[in-house]
Amino acid sequence: MRLIMLDTETTGLSPLSGDRMVEIGAIEVLNRKVLCGDTHVFHHYINPERDIPAEVVRIHGINNAKVKNKPTFREIARDFLDFVAGATLVIHNAAFDLGFIMHELHLNGLPNIQDIPVIDTLAFARKKHPHQRNNLDALCDRYGIERGMRELHGALLDSQLLAEVYLGMTGGRQFSLGMDIPSQPASSFVQLPEQSRGRDEQTETATLMKRSLPPIADEDYQAHLSMLRRIHKESQGQTIWKIPELAEVS
Repeated sequence: MRLIMLDTETTGLSPLSGDRMVEIGAIEVLNRKVLCGDTHVFHHYINPERDIPAEVVRIHGINNAKVKNKPTFREIARDFLDFVAGATLVIHNAAFDLGFIMHELHLNGLPNIQDIPVIDTLAFARKKHPHQRNNLDALCDRYGIERGMRELHGALLDSQLLAEVYLGMTGGRQFSLGMDIPSQPASSFVQLPEQSRGRDEQTETATLMKRSLPPIADEDYQAHLSMLRRIHKESQGQTIWKIPELAEVS
C-alpha cells in the first residue's frame, strides 16, 4: 500500500477564522519502506498572505520574512494533488491538517480530497495506549525513535518522525498482511462549511417534522380555508395543494 505521511504548520488553529498554512511536508512510504529522493517527498514553505502571530512563530520558527517570497498554496496545489493521488494519507490528528488543506482547495475552486483514504495515527495511538500521552514526541520516546534534532515543530521533520512512529505502532518494517491501520475517507474527519450547513439544515427540518401541530381555533381554520378556496377559484383550479374541501370549487 502506498502511504503518504503528511504534516502542516499554520498561523493558528482554525481556517474558518482566517488561519492559513505556512508549511506542508509529506513523505512516501511504500511496502513499509520510507522512500527518499525528490519524487518521494513533497515539501513547501507557503506564503499565507497574512501575518504570522509571534506566539505561533515560537512554536514552529516560521516568521513572515521566511515565507514572504514563497509560493501561495494555490500555486502548489496541483502538484500536491498529483503527489497524493492514489495514496492513503497518514496524519497525526487528521482533522486539523485536513481542515486546512480542504479549506484551501475549496477557496481556490480546486478538486477536493474528501474521498481520499486517511489514517489518523492519533486516534489509533489513543486506542493502543489509553490514558497516556500520545503526541508525536511521546510516541517517539515510546518506540525508541531518535528526535534529538526536533527543537521546533516542522512539517517535513514531523512527517519523517511520523513515518517511523507509524511503522513502530504497526509492527516495524517487516511487511505482513493485516499490519496496517484501517483508513477512513477524508470527509469523515472534516466537513466543509457548505456540507455542514446542509447537514444542520436537514437536522433542523427533521426536528420540526417530529413536532406535533399546534392547536388551531376552528374560526382560524375556516378563515384560512376560505382564503384557499378564493385563490383556487381565481386561478381557475391551477393551485398545487391538495385539500379535499376544495374539490367542489372549480
